[in-house]
Amino acid sequence: MEPITHFLTGACLGRAGLNRKTAYATLAAVLAAEAADMDVLWGLHGPVAELQHHRGISHTLVAAPVVAGVVVGAVWLLDRGWRQLRRRQLEQPIIWGWLFLTTLLAALSHLLLDWTNNYGVRPFYPFNSHWYAGSLVFIYEPVLWALLLAALILPALFGLADAEIGAKKKEFRWRGWAIFALCGMVVFWCGRWVEQAQARAMIDNTQIAADPVKRVGLEPYPLNPFHWHAILETSFYFQTAEVDTRTGAIESDPHRSLIYKPTETVAVQAAKRTPLGQVYMDWGTWSVVRDLGPVPVAGMAPPQLPPNRTWTTVEFRDLRFAYPFWGSGSSRVHAPLSGYVYIVDGWENAGEILNGREQR
Repeated sequence: MEPITHFLTGACLGRAGLNRKTAYATLAAVLAAEAADMDVLWGLHGPVAELQHHRGISHTLVAAPVVAGVVVGAVWLLDRGWRQLRRRQLEQPIIWGWLFLTTLLAALSHLLLDWTNNYGVRPFYPFNSHWYAGSLVFIYEPVLWALLLAALILPALFGLADAEIGAKKKEFRWRGWAIFALCGMVVFWCGRWVEQAQARAMIDNTQIAADPVKRVGLEPYPLNPFHWHAILETSFYFQTAEVDTRTGAIESDPHRSLIYKPTETVAVQAAKRTPLGQVYMDWGTWSVVRDLGPVPVAGMAPPQLPPNRTWTTVEFRDLRFAYPFWGSGSSRVHAPLSGYVYIVDGWENAGEILNGREQR
């Protein structure tokens, strides 16, 4: 998920009762809930390195205790600075064991949240590099934002109302709201899982593709739990469809929803051996790689060659993100997370660009 959901989940975890056990629980949970995404710093080495390491070792069960320990260490440094600055003790004691447990739960929540969307995680890496994706919710889910924000904002608003009428202030007034929000997330996921299962049953019971289907993918839309984007793979092509579990409708235009598997040219084979190609093929579980011919790509200058040499553009895209998930007006010229490689003379790598950023 994106950072907002991770931060809000960490805040609710801390306020769900762990802040009664130790000081700094909410702060530590917020930091640990998002800490795994520090791997975006690999982007300083270019988009290919970022894709290679994003949701890599920092998003694993092996790393979760390490992430928790680092956050606890950061809180310890903060506490030392606070004590030296203020010259006084905290009102609530710090129980370091409870603080570590809090950060560990928050770090594990990051893996769970990322598993629920269609990008996926590799929780057992480096022992098992397989990607796992629940594909229950989209990476951005406003319903979860509203649920988690309500749990954090409403107690403060009710506290203001109590202050106006002179009611006695209650400690940890947000605990019930936080627990409600976290339980609401689980209920929301379960509802999505039921709808996804229904969509899969509809696909299985409907003749959509003319050829035998080898596998099916169902990608979520934000906000609407009944709308799913289906991808069906056959031996010769991919076919997409729009599934509505509320109405029972399946829409698939044979003139626009068929994506024939492209021929694997020499240039495509060379592109797959490039750094971008190797990383993309490892991550892209629904990858389509095409030789587009000598087509310039926005953001990357084409090769300047003498007349006796040729070049072509090889496109990498993943069908999990090649649909207008924000509605018909959200489609772009190039699908999100798509990549391109210029190949000269069928073998030479002359440039790579991923998600609009050129690899230098």
